Amino acid sequence: MPRYFPDELLRRLRNDISWAFLLKQLEWPHKLREGQLAFLCPRCHECHSAVNPSTNLGRCFRCEINFNPIDLTMAVQQCDFVDAVHYLEPLLPCGPRLPASH
Repeated sequence: MPRYFPDELLRRLRNDISWAFLLKQLEWPHKLREGQLAFLCPRCHECHSAVNPSTNLGRCFRCEINFNPIDLTMAVQQCDFVDAVHYLEPLLPCGPRLPASH
């Protein structure tokens, strides 16, 4: 399993995976609040959060922590960066895939 990833792949994982789709895939609690997506913070377990679609970042206002899709996956699944990248890569809308490991 590769441990080093191309910059373009990491950029796509951070920017191209929809939060609504990711939260459903992770089966993580979330809701629309006044038209804005909010999620349960995996650190403080409060729902005082929002997702900014222009930056593709989620923010917990109680913890004052920003999450990108990789960060959220690591926190929710309690996994490391490498495992989170391998989990997220097949969820990309379309484009290059990681080479198969032998």
